[in-house]
Amino acid sequence: MSIDVTRFDHFSIVVQDTNKALEFYADLLGLAVDETRPELGYPGAWLFVGEYQIHLLQVPNPDAVEGRPQHGGRDRHLALCISNLEQAIEALKSRDIAYTVSKSGRKALFCRDYDGNAVELIEK
Repeated sequence: MSIDVTRFDHFSIVVQDTNKALEFYADLLGLAVDETRPELGYPGAWLFVGEYQIHLLQVPNPDAVEGRPQHGGRDRHLALCISNLEQAIEALKSRDIAYTVSKSGRKALFCRDYDGNAVELIEK
């Protein structure tokens, strides 16, 4: 017997500072904050990605931040669809955020948020 998974709902990311993380996810990526997030006993934020969400959790990080692979495609990562890769590159450059292009040949790049979490941006 197996579990009948019907859809993806949300992805949680551990951050050190919610406000700093919002600079990346809300200001840079343009994700809207879900103001209905209840008080959970720790700081954080919920952000909309279409009908799905990213949950920012400001809790102690159990994972090493240092020593992660330079290329985010070789690390666990969150992949987000975007409409214009060149525009994304310009936005990352304007904030001095390093990135690497996808090694698969797709119109995609990998960068890291301010906490070292890998994010893939794919033009679709």
